Amino acid sequence: MERYKATLMDEKAVGRALKRISHEIVEHNNGADNLLLVGIRRRGISLAKVIAMNIAAIEGTKPAVGALDITFYRDDLQRLTETPVVSAKSLPFEVEGKDVILVDDVLFTGRTASAALDALKEKGRAATIQLAVLVDRGHRELPIRGDYVGKNVPTSRQEIIEVKIPPFEDYTAVELYELL
Repeated sequence: MERYKATLMDEKAVGRALKRISHEIVEHNNGADNLLLVGIRRRGISLAKVIAMNIAAIEGTKPAVGALDITFYRDDLQRLTETPVVSAKSLPFEVEGKDVILVDDVLFTGRTASAALDALKEKGRAATIQLAVLVDRGHRELPIRGDYVGKNVPTSRQEIIEVKIPPFEDYTAVELYELL
């Protein structure tokens, strides 16, 4: 059970953070020509689509957006198959030689990002793989860091960060909850 504590970012703050991240991605990669955005299922996909639209507005070129379900790559979940496969439908492009931006909502232990790296490697060798997250809450268990971070929010382990975004919710916000 959890109890609401605070709204950390409202819709405008989330929008500003995603625009800033988009500008930083374009600047760091010298444009958008070689970019691919890969949203980590679930909310990372919606965030990747917003970043792609922002980049299109900045550069006039919209990077391709794919989706990555890392369930079978998690080291903290029991494997359901011996050799998981990244669906061609979810990543309908080649990553070989591309600058891939993994997009997720919250960076916590680093295990989701690590699993995404493992899954992505099965699709080929990217030129670079970078990580964009809306919120970094700390508590890393692996040496993973966000290259582009919307907001750093130090939390306790008894707190939860929830990103609310369509189509999963009917509003956009980042909220803090306390475990009871």
